[in-house]
Amino acid sequence: MRIAYNAHHTIYTMERHNMARKIKTYRDLNIWNAGIEVVKDIYKLTENFPKQEMYGLVSQMRRSAVSIPSNVAEGFRRYHNKEYKQFLYTSLGSCAELETQITIAMELKYIQKDKENSLLEKLDHICRMISNLIKKL
Repeated sequence: MRIAYNAHHTIYTMERHNMARKIKTYRDLNIWNAGIEVVKDIYKLTENFPKQEMYGLVSQMRRSAVSIPSNVAEGFRRYHNKEYKQFLYTSLGSCAELETQITIAMELKYIQKDKENSLLEKLDHICRMISNLIKKL
């Protein structure tokens, strides 16, 4: 996939059959959509955590998850690549926080190892997409 970014926030991606697709809004970004999926996964997962974790680990995990697509969106709306990159770096930081919190949840036996692995794979994929976008800007 090739990405070109300009000051007008139009990104072109090369899809199958060499057809270009304009990305006009952050909602068109695969990174943002993958982030939204992780948010939904985390909200569902944490519904079953112990009640005493509502203002602890549950809150932290949900905020970290929400931060990933939120920073992608906010950065997309900025006018300069330098600002956009900074928000993407913040998303990467939120991914690392969430990875740590997922591992803590597994260590506390709130989730099973297979669920931890599944979520960590999704986050790794998002991190790679974010890193690749940063390199292209």
